Amino acid sequence: MKAMILAAGKGTRIRPLTYELPKPMIPIMGKPVMEYLVELLAQHGVRQIMVNLSHLPQRIEHYFGDGRRFGVEIGYSFEGYIQKDEMVPFALGSAGGMRKIQDFGGFFDETTVVLCGDAIVDLDITAAVQAHKRCGAMVSLVAKEMPWEEVSSYGVVVADELGRIVSFQEKPSLAEARSNLINTGIYIFEPEALNLIPQGQVFDIGADLFPLLVEKGVTFHALRQEFNWIDIGKVPDYWHTMQRVMLGEVEGIRMPGREIRPGVWAGLNTHIDWRGTHIEGPVYIGSGTCIEAGCQIIGPTWIGHGCYLHEDVKLTRSILFEHTRVRDSTVFDEQIVVGDYCVSKHGKTIRSNEVGLEWIWCDARVMDVMEHHAAMAS
Repeated sequence: MKAMILAAGKGTRIRPLTYELPKPMIPIMGKPVMEYLVELLAQHGVRQIMVNLSHLPQRIEHYFGDGRRFGVEIGYSFEGYIQKDEMVPFALGSAGGMRKIQDFGGFFDETTVVLCGDAIVDLDITAAVQAHKRCGAMVSLVAKEMPWEEVSSYGVVVADELGRIVSFQEKPSLAEARSNLINTGIYIFEPEALNLIPQGQVFDIGADLFPLLVEKGVTFHALRQEFNWIDIGKVPDYWHTMQRVMLGEVEGIRMPGREIRPGVWAGLNTHIDWRGTHIEGPVYIGSGTCIEAGCQIIGPTWIGHGCYLHEDVKLTRSILFEHTRVRDSTVFDEQIVVGDYCVSKHGKTIRSNEVGLEWIWCDARVMDVMEHHAAMAS
């Protein structure tokens, strides 16, 4: 079997994290979410993977390359164009992107697993494909049962007693929901399904292709699978996911680095002044990070590489992306700091250079005036 990872979206619901990163490159424990998917596919013997790109495509291409260091082959399909030396994204929709790949080189010539590039899953892909083949489906959707009170947050799949999909509901109210099966964004396609996607059009798998399959009476099944599925589609999802993985609640994901004190992990060459400093794990401190005296860090907290915490900083259940400088006595409580942006776990965002808060946080590689004078004097 082959695979397709959908990676062309702009990630608007998880901004500001995606202003400088495509969503599949958002880090979970320092590793892009898409890397977990590539590793999962490789574990199940998938060796050929296509990825469609549009928003910030070079970030994904430069990181994953041709895939050989992951034990797979990776190919890319760019959706957009260059105008006046500027790259202009023009996403074709998830199904339209697949049709473009098929028209170009006929990649989808056998059973293909399609995954959205913004979730961590531990699906038994081999078992799911076997179930797909047993039911003789042209297309299968991997569905997961959710508590009824949560169905209004998802796309709901309605299937008959044989598992054939008869309709969909997009984020229905609890009173209107006809099922508690939700769409996980994992699909299995047979090659002939690609013929139903129109050429040269923006066409979405969920909004356009799936209703068409139901209308045409194509063999289209929901596969009920038990597996962990962690979506990071929105800022609150990402914050909660990071909390869970740091607490060790997600099987197969462990803290990187070396445990230097109980519950405190660190990368290489960190500098921590322990005078008055209190760190209560789980906490990760990235390589090349400096923590001055008097800091209070309460986990689960992630501090990326190359960060600098000045005296008496207090971090509680927060995430600092790499190269973040936090000034003296600043308090971050359940926040995500990424570049110029600070966003709460609920998604409320402020930008340092818009509201005059550069003195609170900035890029750690920007040298303070006083530091510059001290360096010159030495």
